[in-house]
Amino acid sequence: MPADTHTVPSLAELNDRSREVFRRLVETYLETGEPVGSRTLTRALTENVSAATVRNVMQDLEHLGLLDSPHVSAGRVPTQLGLRLFVDGILEIGDVSGDERSEIERTISSEDPNLTGILDRAGAVLSGLTQSASLVLAPKSEAPIRHIEFVSLAPERVLVVLVTADGHVENRILTPPAGLTPSAMRAAANFLNSVLEGRTLSEMRTTVAEEIAKNRAELDQLSQSLIESGVAIWASDPTDGSERLIVRGRANLLASTADAMQLERIRILFDDLERKRDLVQLLDLTEGSEGVRVFIGSENKLFSLSGSSLVVSPYMDADRRIIGAVGVIGPTRLNYGRIVPIVDYTAQLVGRLISGHGKRTT
Repeated sequence: MPADTHTVPSLAELNDRSREVFRRLVETYLETGEPVGSRTLTRALTENVSAATVRNVMQDLEHLGLLDSPHVSAGRVPTQLGLRLFVDGILEIGDVSGDERSEIERTISSEDPNLTGILDRAGAVLSGLTQSASLVLAPKSEAPIRHIEFVSLAPERVLVVLVTADGHVENRILTPPAGLTPSAMRAAANFLNSVLEGRTLSEMRTTVAEEIAKNRAELDQLSQSLIESGVAIWASDPTDGSERLIVRGRANLLASTADAMQLERIRILFDDLERKRDLVQLLDLTEGSEGVRVFIGSENKLFSLSGSSLVVSPYMDADRRIIGAVGVIGPTRLNYGRIVPIVDYTAQLVGRLISGHGKRTT
């Protein structure tokens, strides 16, 4: 679970007493969220030592950059480097409990088995079980297109229904050009279905541009605008981070802190997410690793401003290719030992369901 952005002190630099003081302090901080004092640690240690001895050890750990003192005469809290060392070398990862496993399986496997439903339910169950915000990055679809349809919902809302050759049904909402008529939408859909069948989504933009250029006389301005707007939604261009992202549990993260400045930073984080800024990094974070990765604070620039932690795991298709990721965002004092296996199990289940769905529909 490493994230190599800073030089982290080695556990070998700590003797047995320092290691136990450090472990107990971090565990207490993760449980309470409050600075931990020497007297509290003295009562928790297995070795019978004085509070003065513990304070000396804490000072040594602070000198190594593992602890910080937020206020004069207050207890210590782990720094980002300290949390990194704890997660990589000391953290004991638990197992997913039977109840948690059943909840994940029941939620994700139930109801509509299509891709959108699976991913939406994965985000919901992660947010619910961890009481944090969840992230689910959907895979890019490379399946050929079978059918596309536009349905008017309101003057400024159009539902786009996209059916791919592997049986996936995707629904999108877009804002149409002003004055668009139902007949213009039908004409646009007929045009797209006539030229795009058998082509993948990543081929759509080029094909539509070429066909519009050849058939401008047959398409009015509104239809052209609709087609171009619709294509932009599905274009799989990694340069603009156009992957779909499902964010759940925003209120959980906002409720985890009462500090006004921290709340504002978290709001900025979600504004960035909603604008899809740097989202392509979420898959890059998991590259080269099949397991869960933990990113703390500034180790990932997308979450550095909010001071949050990200626990993320990729999920794979039937060919063992990484196609998406699921994760949890929370304060740095997350219960990593419990959340890491939950994220891992959810990612594995999502991968199995998506792979199995693909086999059934091909």
